Amino acid sequence: MPVEVGLWRVDGGKPQRMNSTGIEFEKQLEDLIEQDPAILGYPLLIVGRQVPTKAGGTIDLLGVDEEGNLHVLELKRGRTPREVVAQVLDYGSWVSGLAHEEIKALYEAGKHDVAFEAAFFDTFKANPPEELNSSHTLTIIAHDADAATERIVTYLSSFDVPVNVAFFRYFVDDGRKYLARTWLVSETAVASQAGSSKKSTKEKWNGQDWYVSFGADNTGIRDWEDARKYGFVSAGGGVWYSKTLRKLPVGGRVFVHIPQTGYVGVGTVTREAQPFPEAVVDIDGQELPLAEQELNGKYVHTVEKDEDITEYVVTVEWERTLPQEKAVWASGLFANQNSACPMRSSFTIDTLTKEFQLDT
Repeated sequence: MPVEVGLWRVDGGKPQRMNSTGIEFEKQLEDLIEQDPAILGYPLLIVGRQVPTKAGGTIDLLGVDEEGNLHVLELKRGRTPREVVAQVLDYGSWVSGLAHEEIKALYEAGKHDVAFEAAFFDTFKANPPEELNSSHTLTIIAHDADAATERIVTYLSSFDVPVNVAFFRYFVDDGRKYLARTWLVSETAVASQAGSSKKSTKEKWNGQDWYVSFGADNTGIRDWEDARKYGFVSAGGGVWYSKTLRKLPVGGRVFVHIPQTGYVGVGTVTREAQPFPEAVVDIDGQELPLAEQELNGKYVHTVEKDEDITEYVVTVEWERTLPQEKAVWASGLFANQNSACPMRSSFTIDTLTKEFQLDT
C-alpha cells in the first residue's frame, strides 16, 4: 500500500485537507537539504553535491554524519522506481569503497570555505572520528509514494540492505509554504542495517608522526615548563596512561597537546621511555638524572593501585615549543584521550606545520 502524507488545516473545528504539489518542490528540494540537512531528521555535513562517481552518474548529495558514516541522498526526479533504486544501489557499491583521503578530496572538490575538519566540528561540535565510512546508508528522496517503490525498497530492507525512502510533500496555504516528511521503513531499522566498508577507512599514517597528550593540570604531578626546559614528555598514574607513551619510538616526531588547552610543542624522540627515577636528560652535553633537577612537577603518584602507577619519561629534542598560555588550537584539530597514538590527521599536521613554522 503506497505511503500517503496528509496535512489538514483546522478552521472553526472542521478539518480541511490541504493539497500538495511536487513540481515546484522538486526544483527546490536539493537546495533545501543542502542548506539544512536536518530536515531529514538528523544533522549531516554535506560532503558534495552532484558528486561524480567512477562507475558513471552523479550522486545528488553526499553527506557524512557525526559517527563518520556516509549518506547517499538521491532525488527521484520523475524516474521509475526500478531506475532510481538501481541507481542508488550502484552508488552505494561505489561509496562503500571510499577511503578517508578520498572522502576529504570529494569535500575539497566542492570548494568549501573551510577545511573538512573545521566544518565537521562546526556541524557536530566534535572532531571527526579516526575512521570515516565504516558504514553507509542510501536514501531515495521522493514526492510520489508509489506501490512499486514501497515493494522494492521494503524487500531490500528485509535483507538488511541499508536503503530507505524519505517522502516529502510540499504544501502551500494562504501564501505560506510547508514541508511534511515521512519514511517508508523505520529509521531505526535502516540505521541498524547500515552497510559496512570492507577496506580500512582510517586516514593513512605516514609512520613518522605521533600525537602526545601531556596532562599538565592543577595536580602538580607534571609541569609543561619543566618539559620545555629539560626536553621530555611523560605520563603515568596507571598502565592505561603509560602504556601508549612507552610505545613511542626513537626518531619519531611528536606533536604535544595539553588537554583543554591546545598544542604546545613538536620535537623528535631521543630515548625510549624510562621510569622517572631512572630517566636522564641532556644538559649542556651531559646526561644527568632528571629527578635531580629543579622541577615544578612531582612526577610521582601516591595513589594506591594494584598496578604500575610509575610516571614514565620520554626525552625529546624540541624543534618548537610554546608557553602553555600561547597554545595552538582550532576547530577540527585532532585530540585523543590516549597519552600517545599515531598522528593520522593531515589537517592537524598541516595546521601545526604552519603555526610552528616547521620545515615541511
